[in-house]
Amino acid sequence: MSSSRGNLGWFFTGMRGIVSLPAFILMTSYVGFSAFALESGMTRGEAVAMTLGIWALPAQMILIGTMLSNAHIAASFLAVTLSSIRMMPMVASIMPEMRTKKTPLPVLLFLSHFIAITSWVFASRHLRDVPKQYRVAFFAGFGMTLTLTNTLIVGVSYGVVSQFPPVIAGALFMLTPVYFISSIWASAVQPVVKIAFVIGIVAGPTFALVAPGFDVLIAGIGGGSAAYLIDRHRRRKAHSKKEAA
Repeated sequence: MSSSRGNLGWFFTGMRGIVSLPAFILMTSYVGFSAFALESGMTRGEAVAMTLGIWALPAQMILIGTMLSNAHIAASFLAVTLSSIRMMPMVASIMPEMRTKKTPLPVLLFLSHFIAITSWVFASRHLRDVPKQYRVAFFAGFGMTLTLTNTLIVGVSYGVVSQFPPVIAGALFMLTPVYFISSIWASAVQPVVKIAFVIGIVAGPTFALVAPGFDVLIAGIGGGSAAYLIDRHRRRKAHSKKEAA
């Protein structure tokens, strides 16, 4: 099999990842987003452009929220940017797994747009089973298909969801945080990640009462730092026992 045929074959293999539970849950969440966009006064074109251009459901919700509150465009830009910074570690962790000496930088920059929670979890689970020279094609097949499919779903379901009872639209949208929680836990390889996750889950609601508006920031930085210190102590203790033995 030639290199071009191999790349094409792995691209289609990545595309088949769209037929999976995580992808299905995200699709239903975007049906819920369509309902939210409709109720917020967004046009179909704005909702579609928002999905294709931002491709991060929490950031899309933040943008609509700032628009509804008549915030300055600079404030909206800053809010969406800060929300999307969390994607940077995902990009940094996935790109070295895909990149080879022959991979053009513009291709990697283009594919970085399609990295979000669902595609990152998918890549973390499956890239190791793909020959490295075909990982770019494999991820491109999944990431691009997932993005374009959900963009199409937003365009088609906009208006249709107005016929749904509000409780159903809300339930569809709430599938997103449930999926994010289960996916992050399942993809956590290092114990420190699970420690940080548990601390964040507990600390988040607590700080929401103590310091509303800064709860996510405090829980994130504090939880991550605490998890690092706990894991560091655990490693030192294990190392000491090993030396003593």
